[in-house]
Amino acid sequence: MDVPTRVPPQPGDTRVPLDGGGLTLPALIRLADGTAEPAVDPGALDRVRRARQTADRLAATGRWYGRGTGVGAHRSVAVDPAEETAHGLRLLRSHAGGAGPLLPARTVRAMLAIRANQLLAGGSGIHPSFVTALTDALRLGVHPAVNVYGGVGTGDLTALAQTGLTLLGERPWLTPDDSPTSPRAGGTVPMADRTDVGPGLGVAAGPGAGSVAAGVGTGERAAAGPGGGLGEVPGGGVLGGERSTSGAGVLGGVGVGAGQGDRAGVGPSLGVVAGPGAGSVAAGVGVGERAAAGPGAGLGEVPGGGVLGGERSTFGAGGLGGVGVGAEHTVLAAVGPTGTVDAVHVGEARPRGAGDGDRTGRELPAPVTLRAGDALALISSNALALAQAALAGHETELLLRATHVVAALSLAAVSGSPEAYAAPVHALRPYPGPARAAAEVRRLLGMPDDPAADAGNGLPAADRRIQDPYGFRAFPQVHGAALDASAALRRIVETEINCPSENPVLTPDGHLYHHGGFFAAPLALALDGLNLALLKTAQLSAARLSALSRPDLTGLPAFLATGPAGSSGTMILEYTANSALAELRSSAAAPASAGHAVLSHGLEEAAGFAGQAARQTERARAAYATVLACELVSAVRALRLHPEPPALPALTLAAAVLPTGLEDRPLAADIETATELLPRLADL
Repeated sequence: MDVPTRVPPQPGDTRVPLDGGGLTLPALIRLADGTAEPAVDPGALDRVRRARQTADRLAATGRWYGRGTGVGAHRSVAVDPAEETAHGLRLLRSHAGGAGPLLPARTVRAMLAIRANQLLAGGSGIHPSFVTALTDALRLGVHPAVNVYGGVGTGDLTALAQTGLTLLGERPWLTPDDSPTSPRAGGTVPMADRTDVGPGLGVAAGPGAGSVAAGVGTGERAAAGPGGGLGEVPGGGVLGGERSTSGAGVLGGVGVGAGQGDRAGVGPSLGVVAGPGAGSVAAGVGVGERAAAGPGAGLGEVPGGGVLGGERSTFGAGGLGGVGVGAEHTVLAAVGPTGTVDAVHVGEARPRGAGDGDRTGRELPAPVTLRAGDALALISSNALALAQAALAGHETELLLRATHVVAALSLAAVSGSPEAYAAPVHALRPYPGPARAAAEVRRLLGMPDDPAADAGNGLPAADRRIQDPYGFRAFPQVHGAALDASAALRRIVETEINCPSENPVLTPDGHLYHHGGFFAAPLALALDGLNLALLKTAQLSAARLSALSRPDLTGLPAFLATGPAGSSGTMILEYTANSALAELRSSAAAPASAGHAVLSHGLEEAAGFAGQAARQTERARAAYATVLACELVSAVRALRLHPEPPALPALTLAAAVLPTGLEDRPLAADIETATELLPRLADL
């Protein structure tokens, strides 16, 4: 789930240094949110350059896993040195097999930042152009389409292969405006057999009537639905191999002029063959010319190089935006939200840098050239799982801080005992988390560090309960464990995003090692630990919510109801909170790291499942926010009903935002407002 940033930049601070060793979690969040731009350290980039030279030298002396050999169970299959680059391209294409919904822009941006920073550590041997392209994407506000399913905690191979193909220009760039469910975001572009152009180049279709569904092959024909006949382009460039089932207004064919063949380099004419339906596109697009079209259709101008450049065309409910061939440079297409197609460039024969754009005018990173060894070097990382863990962990940290405020308000509402929060108690068992939780409640309520010393005799006041229910008395211990688990996760995330994990890895002294450092067991275990700790503190939040409804603890009406006899007040909040608690429990009940997998002919006989654990953390966090919001609504209501509400900054802030009516009424808006308020409470 995308959420607004909680790490506001300092005035004038709009850059985050990336040097392979100093990236912090707050800085990563700013890059993910787009509130800062990456600034690559020149020395770190030079380190990547030197590592590349070392890698080329070592690869020439023996087999390098994934570069001179196959991968997984094919680790002993030798690759011809002349085929290493093509092998890398096949590796990216074959591993780009993710599935499921597309991830939010924020998550993918975090992944890009992590992978760039990891590569700057200099252990991969990748070409520096990949680092530049990754950081360009962050700077320009674009990201690859990445599916949620594919990683098992031994390297996010599918996500990073999809990223690699996007960096090469084989897949479309997306912007934050592209929702994960839009046709544009979900459009798939079948690719040629060569990165410049070749048989099988295809254009994906949008769902609307009149949208495009065609492939570019050689010597084949394509059929179409009613109103759209796909035609043959003479001279070796024939549209074919795919089938369109669109209605009237189908683009008949896209091909190349006579004599161009599967290379489709330069050529004065780019043949566009139209079907007879309404809104079809007229044939004949030449260099420097503009295409004429049927009703509602228009192809963009073809610049001097012969590339059709990303103009919008609307015929029927969808259209072809721009598909063409220029001087040794192919344009591919991404499908827009209404079936429109955006031009995406492939190959590097035509010089193209950041500054060339898509149909919206947004700049795109320059496509990179794949070289021997680059493919595995790029995808050998858990960057996506780390991104998911960083974002979920950061948002959980905020909720844990907000919990101090909510628990303090509840303690005040029941006139709870300060003894459980006394500093001398926590000095006896010096865990950092419980000591911090107790100190925060003391600070927020203005309680003394040692209430017994202030009382003078060490005994509770006569009008005070000897001890409170666990929701109040054990809060420092239980919530403190969650604080410690959160801190442990942050340490692991900040370690992993600042070190090389590639297999094989180059050490600073120039040696190559094949290893298992990519196995994400520490990350998965830390996430599972946080999920369980979050469940325990959420259970106490639900317990405090129930306590707030009890007249014997608050001295207030049951369920804080103020209307006629039988009024329900906040009764329903217990049900809502326990419903969310059940969701949280299901996320934590089966730790992801307990999973097991045997893959690649048994060579990889275990997995860490860190990505799965991170998604469980996000679900647990969202459920916990609801539990906490229900407690906040009740605590504020209880304090409002007190004859003399305490003068607390937290109460002042919350009471100014939450609805004031105490009559029986729907409380859904109260819960929503309280949920939105939690990040502000975290800053108190």
